[in-house]
Amino acid sequence: MFETMRYESRRRVKGTAALTVLLAAFIGLVIYIYPSFAESTAEIDALLESLPQAFREGFGAASYATIEGFLSAEVYQFLWVLLLGLYFTYAGGGLLATDIETGRLYMVLATPVSRTRLALEKFLSLVVPLVTLNTVIPLFVFGASIAIGYVVDPWHLFLVHVLSVPYLLVCSGIGLVLSAVVDRGDVAQRSGIALVFLLFMLDSVTVETDFEWLGTVSPTRYFDPTEILLEETLDLEGTLLLLLVAAVLLVVGLALFQRRDI
Repeated sequence: MFETMRYESRRRVKGTAALTVLLAAFIGLVIYIYPSFAESTAEIDALLESLPQAFREGFGAASYATIEGFLSAEVYQFLWVLLLGLYFTYAGGGLLATDIETGRLYMVLATPVSRTRLALEKFLSLVVPLVTLNTVIPLFVFGASIAIGYVVDPWHLFLVHVLSVPYLLVCSGIGLVLSAVVDRGDVAQRSGIALVFLLFMLDSVTVETDFEWLGTVSPTRYFDPTEILLEETLDLEGTLLLLLVAAVLLVVGLALFQRRDI
């Protein structure tokens, strides 16, 4: 059992390792320059206050007075919420549509394996980057913060990564649904990226406006690293909602793939 998942997981190892190294290198550089920011945080925070609310909310730019606030703005709100969200949507978009486009899926389905099991095991292969990134990166961030003498709170750093899992699963689920209905992998992947980015922007630009309710459809509304790291508050209801949405997207994706003509 789980032969497909093991095979797909092995295929993701090199890409996951490369992504982890690149992210660690970038984050290490960002953390390395924080001491220079720490010397002038009052001026930086005053500048942040003058920025539009949508910008500050969208990029988590609340305060640079602490390493937690700095990491929220420079690392987590941008890298984890936006870029990793786009990455997992892209990965999910290629799960089925790419094999349909190349014809590989016809050969796989000729073996005694159901469509549902095949799609589910492909989706589960995303556990490789999901677990690796959320295990290695927080350890690296904590170690780097110790090295510069501005130690980040390990508990809330841990919570950021744990609570990012439901959000990233939702992004993966969006990609899976698109992959189940689109014949071309690149179309599913680009469509997923565009959709998640538009949802991110919708959540950002409607903050504290009469249309703020529109942002409730965006998964970014329910995962805010700034609240966790800087304000030390948890939105557990939002986390449960993201888990529910991820489960629904998975079921919908499997059902659509089961019913479609190939």
